[in-house]
Formats: sequence, C-alpha cells, structure tokens
Amino acid sequence: MKQIISGILCFAFLIGTGIFVYGIRNTEEPFDLVQGTSAANIHDDQYKVIKIKDSVSIPAKSISQYPELQRGCEVTSLAMLLETAGVHVDKMTLAKQIQKDPTPRKVQNGKIYFGDPNSGFVGNIYTYDKPGLGVYNKPIFDLGDKYLPNKMINLTGHSFEDLKIYLSDNRPIWVIINTEYRKLPSSYFQTWNTPNGKIQITYKEHSVLITGYDQKNIYFNDPLTGQKNKAPVGSFMDAWMQMGSQAITYNK
Repeated sequence: MKQIISGILCFAFLIGTGIFVYGIRNTEEPFDLVQGTSAANIHDDQYKVIKIKDSVSIPAKSISQYPELQRGCEVTSLAMLLETAGVHVDKMTLAKQIQKDPTPRKVQNGKIYFGDPNSGFVGNIYTYDKPGLGVYNKPIFDLGDKYLPNKMINLTGHSFEDLKIYLSDNRPIWVIINTEYRKLPSSYFQTWNTPNGKIQITYKEHSVLITGYDQKNIYFNDPLTGQKNKAPVGSFMDAWMQMGSQAITYNK
C-alpha cells in the first residue's frame, strides 16, 4: 500500500510541475499520452519525462511550395518535418509518392462529386488550372512512415496541450489548418459526395509545420511563403480544431 501511495504522490508531483511521462509507441492511431495515470499502466518499453516549456522555438528549415506545387502545402510541410528528423527528401518526390484519390470531379443535380482527402490527394497537386484540393493526415502519415519506419506518430484528435509535450521535446508538428489561421464561417465550406460518403471541405484548407509557441502566439513554417510565420494562439487553435485537430510528428 505504501508503494502505491508513493507512486501516486510522485506522479502527482510531476503533473503539478508541468512534467509529463509518456510511453513511446509507433502508431498511426492517435497517440495515448499519459496524463493523470501512472507510468506503470503503460505497456511500452521506453519512457521519457518531459518538462512542458512556457515557450518553444525549434529551428527548422523553411521550404516554399511554390512555384512547382500550387496545392502542395501538405507534402511540403512533410518535407520540412522529415528534414528536422534528419531525412532529406525533396517536396517534388513526395508529391509524386503521395497516395492519390483518382475520383474525378463532377457536378450532378447541383451536387459535387469528388475524392476524399482522407484516402489520398484529391485532384491536381501542381496547378490551380485543374480541379483539386489537398490531402489529410492518414496518407501523409503513411508516406512519412516510408522514410521513418515505425517512428511516425499520429496525434490527430489530441489537444494542443498534448502537442506541447512533443514541441517541448524539440519535435515540430505537421498540422492541417486554413490560410487565414482563424476559425472560418460556415460559408467557406461546401459538401462533397465522395466514394466514402459526404464530407465538408473548404478551399482555404492549408498545412504548416508548427515550430514553437509562447503565451501569445503559435509559430510555424509556412509553405505559402517559404518563411516563418505566427498567429495568435486562440485563433490558430480554433482553426486547427475546426479542421479536425490533425497533427503528426515522430519519435526520435
């Protein structure tokens, strides 16, 4: 009984000081972070103790998606993520390799039929002159896994507080956001009929690489400009959650 109580008190101390213990697991499923449970409940072989920082700034190479990839923000952000992990792969290579959803676009009886970005890249990645949109987290995770086998972590569905654990460990995070970095009104969205059912999409969809945060802002490498950018924490988080809280990083 004393051992159990000691363990609980120890973990409570860690939580109280902003320190989190988590098990390392390679998975494409949302990662189970340890918050409010003891490390003994985790069925993993390795553990890390991370002090959540008040501010983070991770050096990461900035890459522009332009001019070659007018819709290639997702693979460009993946290229930046892989670069920080020591894997040098060109955005054009990733553009060729990303899983595609070949479903053609058509409008019938006022309804739009097109591909599903959860399955693969929808439309043309190279030019706005042809129909297209982008791709979501699972195909990006699968492509990243080819370069970092069994090291990719899908954090989709987790809170930004969870993401801070990885950022505090100097690991940037690939995310889906929108080009205005704020929650969008419903008028920006439309319904598509895909092979997997109906989805809501916005042509403002975008992807960036989060490299840091502080009390006021979230900092990120923006493939739209090839430069570092920032947005207010609240606005950025609202936009990120509106797009499904999609996030990917890696194990060191």
